[in-house]
Amino acid sequence: MVVCGDDGLAHRLAAELRGVYREQVVLVVPSAGRAPQPMAGRARAASAALLGRVVTAVNRGNGDSDDTLVPGERVMEAAEPTEAVLADAGVERAAALALVYDDDETNIRAALTARRLNPRLRLVLRLYNRRLGQHIEELLDQAAELAGGTTPGRAGHGHDNATTVLSDADTAAPALVATALVGTSKVVDAEGLLLRAVERRPPGPGEVADPGLCTLALLSATSNDPAGAEGSEDSGDQGPQLLPDAEAVAAATGRGTVALEQLSYSGPPLPSRRGGVPPFASLFSARLRWSLAGLVAAVVALAVALILVTDDHPLHAIYVTLLDLFAINEPALDAPTGQQVLQLLSGLVGLLLLPVLLAAVLEALGTFRTASALRKPPRGLGGHVVLLGLGKIGTRVLTRLRELDIPVVCVEADPDARGVAVARRLRVPVVVGDVTQEGVLESAKIHRADALLALTSIDTTNLESVLYARSVRPDLRAVLRLYDDDFAKAVYRTLRMAHPSALTRSRSVSHLAAPAFAGAMMGRQILGAIPVERRVLLFAALVVNGHPQLEGRTVAEAFRPGAWRVLALDTAARGGAATADAPGSGLVWDLPATYVLRAGDRIVLAATRRGLAELLGRRTRSTA
Repeated sequence: MVVCGDDGLAHRLAAELRGVYREQVVLVVPSAGRAPQPMAGRARAASAALLGRVVTAVNRGNGDSDDTLVPGERVMEAAEPTEAVLADAGVERAAALALVYDDDETNIRAALTARRLNPRLRLVLRLYNRRLGQHIEELLDQAAELAGGTTPGRAGHGHDNATTVLSDADTAAPALVATALVGTSKVVDAEGLLLRAVERRPPGPGEVADPGLCTLALLSATSNDPAGAEGSEDSGDQGPQLLPDAEAVAAATGRGTVALEQLSYSGPPLPSRRGGVPPFASLFSARLRWSLAGLVAAVVALAVALILVTDDHPLHAIYVTLLDLFAINEPALDAPTGQQVLQLLSGLVGLLLLPVLLAAVLEALGTFRTASALRKPPRGLGGHVVLLGLGKIGTRVLTRLRELDIPVVCVEADPDARGVAVARRLRVPVVVGDVTQEGVLESAKIHRADALLALTSIDTTNLESVLYARSVRPDLRAVLRLYDDDFAKAVYRTLRMAHPSALTRSRSVSHLAAPAFAGAMMGRQILGAIPVERRVLLFAALVVNGHPQLEGRTVAEAFRPGAWRVLALDTAARGGAATADAPGSGLVWDLPATYVLRAGDRIVLAATRRGLAELLGRRTRSTA
């Protein structure tokens, strides 16, 4: 496996391939002297000073060997993935190549070169532009087919896509959204499929927990705050148990569970246009509307008075009153005194009407001008999510939140950021300003919010925002996006010690995205990933053919606790034919335990990373 990148995702991906799947990895990174240090990395170094000795005390003795490169792994330094660099990395003999540079153009250029060097190579690209990614994926697959190349794989495992385009923003967004909504849902969305993993607290005496579609995990028994318990990786039976069997669930009294549910979007449709025509009532302020109503009442009163004084016809009296109002009528010099007084009063009302009409025109123009501008948080807003940063990650998270019909208020320092246009299209309130300045978070109604998502690209900004929000709302749910996974763990543990009653999560995007990229390099289709405390549960779709652990076995026999579990059967993949065991068409979730998996069945399963690596049947290499 060859991994090329210029940030933390490349290192995390290499560690994932080597540590979990026991693959030989060549890592290509820019040299330390020629590549500028990422802004997030510089901010991370500055943020360490904020933690002080508490971080050192918390981290003392806690080793995370899976997050570092294994000694003896080949590392190359190159400024760019040129043809010579790719050839030196062994792309001609490699099974897969991951291009995870932060720049889309660099990844595309290297992918075209790699496809020419090795048509059989499995390519995994990191691209933010999803539409461009679809076209690039089709282009590279067509080039591989015309060159006569076949995707490298293992015998009997079926044909895998030669090219997979992923976005770390899309991969990490569901987990970040789910983390902000702790106690509500963890969501995976892929190919129109919306799954929710719900954390359920231990049932009370005489109660039975709802397993949903199935029980995905047993939460750690070492903490009352399950999403990131201390020592969850090394706490044995007391730590989280992924994919437990029925006996383990029944025996785990007093422990929370993670249950799987299937959902469909039922919220209001998102606006298709950037700005629509505002309703008539919104064109004018309440004060102006009352002024107009008062003037209309005055005109009506003058018309009634004229009818009573002159015994004129009502329509003619109204006409004369309007002429006097706009100073069009002749002066009533020879008219009775009452009519002359009414003419003077009509002229006075006409003078009052002119500024009101001018104000109405200006307000209407201002309303139309701001109809497509950024919205401000409405008065009385509460129970919302405050989202800091509308970059790549923030924009994807914003879209996910709106798809779930969750109220959001965004804060962005750059009015030209890529996510501002998305927020305007979705009619989401945006506060433009530096979140570190006083009053910005207050403008986003942080004191009435339910959660804070700090997703800017600067670690110090995210950390400072959470610390300030904690001073305003000690019980606020807070989620930080941090550059390094080890640093994210340290921040989480420190904030948890300082605020034991609050829910705080620190997430590294590379930690959340690396499993999906590694899965694509292994040649399988990853639907998504759900974090369970500090572990990850993968959802994948694969064809049963060639997998002896699945083919010819019933669903119950194919289930291996702690490794993998069959969740659903895609009957559309075999023509939608209904059977007695698997009726209907499409995805069948309530699959009978007696259903026998056939060679042509396409299934959706949940698996741990090591379990799915074993299911692939790849030969593991011994390590020291």
